[in-house]
Amino acid sequence: MHAIPGPARPSKLSVIGAGGVGVAIAYAALIRGSADVVALHDLNAAKVEAEVLDLAHGTQFLASKHVEGGADPRVMEGSDVVVITAGAKQQPGEPRLALAARNADILKSVLPGIREHAPDAIVVLVTNPCDVLTVVAQREGGLDPARVLSSGTVLDSSRLRWRLSELVQVDPRSVHALMIGEHGDSEFPLWSRAKIGPMLVREWMEDDRVRFTGADLDRIADEVVHAAYRIIEGKGATSSAIGVSSARIVEAILRDERAVLPVSSILAGQHGLSGLALSLPTIVGRGGIERVLEVPMEEHELARLHASAETIAASVRSVMG
Repeated sequence: MHAIPGPARPSKLSVIGAGGVGVAIAYAALIRGSADVVALHDLNAAKVEAEVLDLAHGTQFLASKHVEGGADPRVMEGSDVVVITAGAKQQPGEPRLALAARNADILKSVLPGIREHAPDAIVVLVTNPCDVLTVVAQREGGLDPARVLSSGTVLDSSRLRWRLSELVQVDPRSVHALMIGEHGDSEFPLWSRAKIGPMLVREWMEDDRVRFTGADLDRIADEVVHAAYRIIEGKGATSSAIGVSSARIVEAILRDERAVLPVSSILAGQHGLSGLALSLPTIVGRGGIERVLEVPMEEHELARLHASAETIAASVRSVMG
């Protein structure tokens, strides 16, 4: 006679930082049912308690049924995933890498709480510059490189797919295109692999001619790279789309989906790069980083990837010495 398994332990997501991005991630995760329990942690007790109460009031309309939080880091106890959003806000026109030193110090201050209260959690960095801070978190926290990652270019790739879908009038889910490298000014689209359905973007035909010239593709790439600046200039910060894209990463981990997402993780020789974090198509599952895919690239794309890596490496050196 086989024993009947007991109920599974509820999955738990903790979000550190009750600013606009942290609340957007918690909100998206609750609506999407990304985790059974969502906890919000911030040192500003009045702010975090108010945000938790505001979210809790909508419980009957949410897919997830429990939200909690507070200023005490013990709210992270039992977390399967910890998402870090705490940090200084990017100012209009300010490059993400300019935030490195300020946010590295903030990151270092929250790592002890994670080590003590959620030592087994997968850590996901959303605070910018997320590639640099992924390296800082791994080294300062002594974390397994497979269990620390950042949101990387998941949102940037979504921006690219949306823009292409608008231009050719197809569902964005039928567009398969990636931004890779730094989550920042040196990122770029992997055009050699970008497809709409089964068709390469560079071979997409309309009215018996190729739809996108090289200049068109360069213009689209520039729009995507600078999309965040436009949003920051208009509303002060990006929040909604990073909320849902981060919730999507959490789901891939907690549901062990082995989904291919362009998250940023610490490389171990892929494309000749090691010891720094940048975004490449990656299999994401319950163990965090399951495998970074070494996608064939054209020579000029590989050169851009290495240039992007050097940009990140220089910032890491400036922060960590």
